[in-house]
Amino acid sequence: MVDRMSPSRPSHHKGPVRLKGRQLPDTTTDQRLLDSRGDADWVHTDPWRVLRIQAEFVEGFGALAELGPAVSVFGSARTRPDDPMYAAATDIAAKLCEAGYAVITGGGPGAMEAANKGASECGGVSVGLGIELPHEQGMNEWVDLGVNFRYFFVRKTMFVKYAQGFIVLPGGFGTMDELFEALTLAQTGKVTSFPIVLFGSSYWGGLVDWLRATMQTDGKISPGDVDMLHVTDDVDEAISYFVAKDR
Repeated sequence: MVDRMSPSRPSHHKGPVRLKGRQLPDTTTDQRLLDSRGDADWVHTDPWRVLRIQAEFVEGFGALAELGPAVSVFGSARTRPDDPMYAAATDIAAKLCEAGYAVITGGGPGAMEAANKGASECGGVSVGLGIELPHEQGMNEWVDLGVNFRYFFVRKTMFVKYAQGFIVLPGGFGTMDELFEALTLAQTGKVTSFPIVLFGSSYWGGLVDWLRATMQTDGKISPGDVDMLHVTDDVDEAISYFVAKDR
């Protein structure tokens, strides 16, 4: 019987990885680091991306760790200043501020800008979590504490980790993505006591009806899952519902 751990078969340890046979390297990691400048392609490799992902988590955690109670407010970047939902977002953020909450948005234009404006003008903490996009948007001028991310999944972690819940205004795919991420985390118990308010019944009513009449009826979700969503057209009701659920 051949002893595969025999010293006659050399091995090499590369951090936690053990290499043998044809996998043995010709040089050590330190040699490759110090002996040659090489090209810059390595900055686009997956191991290097892991370090950048780690750095983004560290930066986000460090920036937001002392934020205190906060609410993530979502809505379309395409909401225009003359849209009633722009005014609603501003009012919602101001009243969240008065209730002692910081306001977190995606930091962009539209409903996000409106919410940041409401929080900033109120004297509260106005947070923007930006994302690198092919067509750069940049942070809106009402963001007082801004963090830019390369990776959506890191940014999404920050939206949930540092918020007591979500208030969601009419929006597109990005808004839907954040909404259903939160619903899934709440449904599976990954987050607890996480109020979700949908503001604008004419916009959200059809979706909620479909969830109840189709998804629930077909047994794809449990009775009561849809009740995690509270739909309203009243700013004061949105705030009072949120505060009551959070406390």
